[in-house]
Formats: sequence, structure tokens, C-alpha cells
Amino acid sequence: QVQLVESGGGLVQVGGSLRLSCAASGRTFSSFYMGWFRQAPGKEREFVARISFGGHNTYYADSVKGRFTISRDNAKNTVYLQMNSLKPEDTAVYYCAAQMGVVMSTHPSGINYWGEGTLVTVSS
Repeated sequence: QVQLVESGGGLVQVGGSLRLSCAASGRTFSSFYMGWFRQAPGKEREFVARISFGGHNTYYADSVKGRFTISRDNAKNTVYLQMNSLKPEDTAVYYCAAQMGVVMSTHPSGINYWGEGTLVTVSS
């Protein structure tokens, strides 16, 4: 088991920045591929970004590429999502995700563990 707790969401204006954090507890953090998904009102949960066990490989959804950066600190059991140049369409609940032992799926049904989510609202 692993427990995931997100923080850092909030209200930001268009073009602004936020940094989300996800603190993990439980099993060995470095054994998990980590990532972020988001779910906007009335829409399905969608993949945002993922990062490999040691942090050397990252992958992003096209919609956030060049604006968002995922990183992790295995010593602190924490994964981050730096979000820049935010747009109204980035408004969503952002969920931290963990997948043990394999490359993280980009489909929500393939995820082992979820956090409770943190709301990001981008106002125009």
C-alpha cells in the first residue's frame, strides 16, 4: 500500500504558475512510477504527466508539453508538478498517481494508487 497526499492547488489567473506536490508514505517510493492526472467538471479523468522510478524519464500529454514539468525527490518521497502559463482549460482536480514496478499507464484504469486530488482553478 502507498498513501498519496496532494497539496498546492488553488486559484490562479491566466498565465500564472502553480506547483503541486504529492507526498507518499507506505512502501518504497522509488519502486513506483509516479504521475499526475486531472479531471475537469463533466469530463473523464485524463493523463497529464509521468516520471520514472529514478526521475530520468518523463512523458507529458500534448496539452501540457512545454508548460508543465514533473519532477520527484526520492529522498523526500515527493513528486511535483510545476505548472506554468496556465490556461482556463487547465482548470481541474489534479490527482497524484502511483504505479508499482512498471511504466505508468496513461489510462486511469491502469493505475494502482490515487491521491484524493487538489483543485486548480485558472481564472480569466
